[in-house]
Amino acid sequence: MSMTSSPNRRHAAPGAITRVASAGRQAVPRPRVVMALVALFALVCVMLLDGYLHSEIGNDSRVHESGSASRVPDRVTDGGPLISFDSKGTPTAHAIPKKTIALTFDDGPDPTYTSQVLKVLRENDVPGTFFVVGQMAVRYPALIREMVSSGSEIGVHTFSHVDLSYQSRSRIDRELSQTQLALAGAAGITTSLFRAPYSSETDSIDNFNWPVYRYIGSKGYISAFVDTDSEDWKKPGVAKIISNATPENGKGAAVLFHDAGGDRSQTVAALGTYIKQMKAKGYAFTTLTKSLGGTSTNQKATGAQLWQGRAFVWAVALAEGTMPVLSWLLVVVGVAVMGRFGMMLILARRHYRIRNKRRFSWGRTVTEPVSVIVPAYNEKECIANTVNSLAASTHPIEIIVVDDGSTDGTADIVEAMGLPNVRVVRQENAGKPAALNNGVRNARYDIIVMMDGDTVFEPDTVRHLVQPFADPAVGAVAGNAKVGNRNTVIGAWQHIEYVMGFNLDRRMYDLLNCMPTIPGAVGGFRREALLRAGGMSEDTLAEDTDVTIALHRAGWRVVYQEHARAWTEAPASIGQLWRQRYRWSYGTMQALWKHRKSVTDRGPSGRFGRVGMPLVVLFQIVTPLFAPLIDLFTIYGMIFVDPVKSLLAWAAVLAVQLVCAAYAFRLDREKYRYLWMMPLQQIAYRQLMYLVLIHSSITALTGGRLRWQKLKRTGEVGTPQTPAGVS
Repeated sequence: MSMTSSPNRRHAAPGAITRVASAGRQAVPRPRVVMALVALFALVCVMLLDGYLHSEIGNDSRVHESGSASRVPDRVTDGGPLISFDSKGTPTAHAIPKKTIALTFDDGPDPTYTSQVLKVLRENDVPGTFFVVGQMAVRYPALIREMVSSGSEIGVHTFSHVDLSYQSRSRIDRELSQTQLALAGAAGITTSLFRAPYSSETDSIDNFNWPVYRYIGSKGYISAFVDTDSEDWKKPGVAKIISNATPENGKGAAVLFHDAGGDRSQTVAALGTYIKQMKAKGYAFTTLTKSLGGTSTNQKATGAQLWQGRAFVWAVALAEGTMPVLSWLLVVVGVAVMGRFGMMLILARRHYRIRNKRRFSWGRTVTEPVSVIVPAYNEKECIANTVNSLAASTHPIEIIVVDDGSTDGTADIVEAMGLPNVRVVRQENAGKPAALNNGVRNARYDIIVMMDGDTVFEPDTVRHLVQPFADPAVGAVAGNAKVGNRNTVIGAWQHIEYVMGFNLDRRMYDLLNCMPTIPGAVGGFRREALLRAGGMSEDTLAEDTDVTIALHRAGWRVVYQEHARAWTEAPASIGQLWRQRYRWSYGTMQALWKHRKSVTDRGPSGRFGRVGMPLVVLFQIVTPLFAPLIDLFTIYGMIFVDPVKSLLAWAAVLAVQLVCAAYAFRLDREKYRYLWMMPLQQIAYRQLMYLVLIHSSITALTGGRLRWQKLKRTGEVGTPQTPAGVS
């Protein structure tokens, strides 16, 4: 799809194209680029937030074992389960009164078990004290509201359930503040009650973690411990849980249960029986704070904290709702990618074996002369090489160079060459489709070959390209476009793409009889077929795709001729590559939209609409549009899950692609050494193509307008090369 037309020509869109806009003079506004980047950035943020909620970056899994308590006051280690600090930092321990039980639940809320625990508490008219993990609270805000409405008390159990003994003060502050935000957003409350993960009775406080409790106390928190541990996390059975949770000799107790962190069905089963037994023994149930005669530590959140908390909860809800969709999309994309590779390998191999059999023939040998049309706009760097390559053709041809109002003397260069069978047709600048149509009008022969002004043919290219026209059903032939300037990194990346992504695809589409594009660099047409299809249309930016689909709809067969090689100059800079692929992508969307009615048509038009169009939409738009999920989930897995497994999964996908690429190189008899660039291509080049497609999609959806682009040429693709053997 090389572009040689003028940037000044205005092309009006047909009325049928509504949301997918046509070409125009106005350049795409920069806000659409910003929209594409913002969309990608938002996706990354959603994934990072979800990962943060499920696994802390650089998660510290260390858990402190008790040590010396020489610096901890005896009144703390020998006191009750609640420790508060005054303004001078002096600690006070508070014991639970006799015959009083404060049921405490750690690690929630859990979407399965917390509601069941709350139901048991309601049935027995008993409150609880829930020490919630911020990551869980912000994910299940409705459960926090249910706790509050039940009359239960809520405390902080850190945000990510990390042992604070090993953490810096800034990390401690973050663990506390983020949990407070979660509570504010979920139920409009804050709390001054705190329980550290992995804590138990006060006699477990030692010199290592005592500074943590003092620091947290200085921030106004009351630290809660336990008197009796049910050890329900061990899942010892209902009877054992009840026995473990029962205080001795009528003592008051803060009793530890868990409503999350695993299978808590034993806890739920034991809780009701335990409450009934304790009540029968004369015990009263209350919250931790009320057991001491105080008011609830839960306060109403106001001001900025309330709205920041709500924003936090909304953002998490978005992430929690988005990630399952992205996960399913990843599965769909993965299946589509692997399915495409499988189809390409199987069908490309079949195509190669059929077309390269000694007995294969298109019919009689086509020997009649051919008209070769070369549209040119400011191609002074390339045009001489292009025309010279055609002059060396082994097939009889006439060469028509249509100068589309060039201002650099392109037409003069061709005329000065003085070559036989070369004509120059000059026209005012009107665009590439108009130049091609003008060339068709001036052509003398019934078979027409079209090429770009920056492309060179091998001597046998035309001869190979026209042989399929021996079959009267063939209306057009796609040639094998090669990247000539492949000795740079960008050129090598495009070379891999051309061989694998374009030519391997064309073998597959050929067998399925739904070839979507005749490349502008090398394509042959039967004049009759071209005229029936309406010629080269100016309705879209991808006139080659547009006319190819029109030929299918008119009932003509479009085939791929791998031996008809053309060498084209690919964009040599990121900016030029972006502009070219942006136009290709957007133009393809326009062409598909223009021919959308083929989906419901009957006959050949309907065949392409129901076979070719879904494949093009799936493989060239939908799958590439969502393929970044593979890379994003790889990074997600490396950060939050398992870096080794994530890299191995990514490497497996790369290996499949490498196998396909190697096979494509083998079929095209290309040197394998360029495949060393493929991993880097996947990391850098592919990401650029993703952004281009996202940009194009936003332009299409918002009805943007795009001008014709003229790429800067160097003329470095000269004498046609011959493909090297397999190395």
